[in-house]
Amino acid sequence: MQLKTLLAATPVREIIGPTDRAVESIAYDSRRVQRDGLFVALRGEKSDGHNFIGQAIEKGAAVIVAERAEKHSRATCVVVENTRSAMADLSARFYNFPARKLKLAAVTGTNGKTTTTFLIKHICEKAGMRCGLLGTVRYEIGERVLPAARTTPESLDLQELLSQIANAGCRGAAMEVSSHALAQERTRGIEWDVAVFTNLTQDHLDYHGTMRNYFEAKAKLFEQLAQQQKKKKPVAVINIDDRYGRQLLAKIDKKVSVVTFGMGASADFRASNYRMEFAGTSYQLDARGKSYLVRVPLIGRFNVANSLAALAAATALGVGLREAVLSLAKSPQVPGRLEIVPAKRQFQVFVDYAHTPDALLNVIKTLRELEPRRLIVVFGCGGNRDREKRPLMGQVVDQKADYAIITSDNPRKEDPDKIIAEVEKGFRGNHFEKITDRAQAISRSIEIAQPRDIVLIAGKGHENYQEFADHTVPFEDIQVARRAVENHPVEFK
Repeated sequence: MQLKTLLAATPVREIIGPTDRAVESIAYDSRRVQRDGLFVALRGEKSDGHNFIGQAIEKGAAVIVAERAEKHSRATCVVVENTRSAMADLSARFYNFPARKLKLAAVTGTNGKTTTTFLIKHICEKAGMRCGLLGTVRYEIGERVLPAARTTPESLDLQELLSQIANAGCRGAAMEVSSHALAQERTRGIEWDVAVFTNLTQDHLDYHGTMRNYFEAKAKLFEQLAQQQKKKKPVAVINIDDRYGRQLLAKIDKKVSVVTFGMGASADFRASNYRMEFAGTSYQLDARGKSYLVRVPLIGRFNVANSLAALAAATALGVGLREAVLSLAKSPQVPGRLEIVPAKRQFQVFVDYAHTPDALLNVIKTLRELEPRRLIVVFGCGGNRDREKRPLMGQVVDQKADYAIITSDNPRKEDPDKIIAEVEKGFRGNHFEKITDRAQAISRSIEIAQPRDIVLIAGKGHENYQEFADHTVPFEDIQVARRAVENHPVEFK
């Protein structure tokens, strides 16, 4: 693509050098620059791409996009106010605006994003709409399944993935949109058909600083809906059981259609008569003047909310409501979301991604409804992340579990024992123990489980690694738990 064409919709402060150049590729990592490529110098938390401009030119970059003017004999320098914004604009044009070719659903919120996107994809595909998926667990592109590098990729990677989804014959895509992505404008310029808000609870304050900033980052997704210029008529799907959802309602532009969901009488998609058992959950749905019996093979009140959000979103994408309700009964298990560990024992073991105080509370409340004799919780907190939530998570488990094992999560560059000590501050009772090695902690929980107990292993869910300061090791909670069940003889006390 010619540089002039590529820059057509990108605000530019200055261009130093010729613009009659063909751009064959775009990169923001200087190591991935190709001949006749364009390099975007991003300012990151750990490094500044401007320091790698020389390396990018040596690799063959013909165009440099930067926030400061630099003259180079072998490359044109395009000076912009913000390279992240510019990369989003350039990427969309380079890949020929793939979002416009898809029915696109975005899901944001602290908890429930993954399950909701999985359910949207399932409903759409049962209705004959082939659908891609981008989120925390994995990326699904037609028949291909890729490991997810991050919940919402950088704008360049995101536009390439959307292009691949469209080229794979998909008519739609469901994707998780993180607060980091919104703050960093990774989704800038994407045109949505529907945007879902699940809830907002404490998380990521290491990045956002305050809950207000965290909320404002999430709200950017819905501000984008009002700014869309093309043919799509976007719908905002909002959880009005959540106090931040109610605040968001007041911020949404009046020209954007809104559908609400929840258990309150005023919700457009309302659930009532909720019943739960090991095999799943059922409830009555009242929407669009009709009532439906909904069955979903996922347990918990929070999964009622997730399924309501998915139903509202799927109907906004054009799926018939009755058809959507029927398809939910055959929904897939979402990896690492209250995933049951196969065990021929008289106790149950669940693995869940819950890594915030609210998510942990919701999962524990759900498992309590199954009326276990005891609830044993294995959990920890990640390093180099929001430290304020550590004692809060300890407090939740202290108050709601019968016994706890505090262990390591992904300690990253922090001392795992110091993280555990911060979690321990939330405990008032002595019904817990500390085992730093996560595999040993999981094994211990299985060892002490008795008939009718439930063991919850929380925090890492689907993750298949454990991250330390200088290395990462393979580690899957569900596999470690399965081995522990097999290795421990049945000894009931």
